[in-house]
Amino acid sequence: MTITEEHGRTYTYADLPALMSLMTGDEKHGPAATSTLDVLWVLYDRVLRVGPDRSDAPDRDRFLLSKGHGPMAYYAVLAAKGFLPVDWLPGFGSYDSPLGHHPDRVLVPGAEIGSGSLGHGLPIAVGTALGLRAQGLGDPRVWVLVGDAELDEGSNHEAIAFAGPAGLERLHAVVIDNSSASHARPGGIAARFEAAGWSAVTVDGRDHEALYAAFTAPHPGRPHVVVARVEPKSA
Repeated sequence: MTITEEHGRTYTYADLPALMSLMTGDEKHGPAATSTLDVLWVLYDRVLRVGPDRSDAPDRDRFLLSKGHGPMAYYAVLAAKGFLPVDWLPGFGSYDSPLGHHPDRVLVPGAEIGSGSLGHGLPIAVGTALGLRAQGLGDPRVWVLVGDAELDEGSNHEAIAFAGPAGLERLHAVVIDNSSASHARPGGIAARFEAAGWSAVTVDGRDHEALYAAFTAPHPGRPHVVVARVEPKSA
């Protein structure tokens, strides 16, 4: 599916490696970026109800990149979908570029949060879902992408433990599992969420159809997590 054109050019998934290759320099965190590429594409191409023309609409879906230390894939997808100009990409990480090594919501069109310390995204997503519910906005969905290593942070477990009993069914988490976490969990990552009352599914993080099916699976009354397994970070 290809829906975005910039200067007469339509971008597809096949263009993403070339877009990413425009971003050079130090501190690229290449493995952190490429591990998220397929998840980001399927979300922005087929799932998220948001676009450059309605990035401030109250009823838009919210996507929060907690795994923000490897943003190249995120920037490439945002450029492919028309949120930001492709000619911004070569400046990635430079002094005067809006595309920093962590996305800044003030500078990057389409970015909902400024990421920093790992472990902040899921708690912010919980707060966002609560805020939308308090405003009576029942249509927007909140999505947050985290890395498996982020689950070593206790702030995430407080958010997980709260969201299930709170019945935040508009909340969706995607965990990129590239075997980089320091601490194993009995039963795996999905089991931790299920124990707190979440709907959970584990899929191949490179299989677009499996990802789409997992992202759109019904989960009435419960938040939903998709654990997307990709190749180990050290591979």
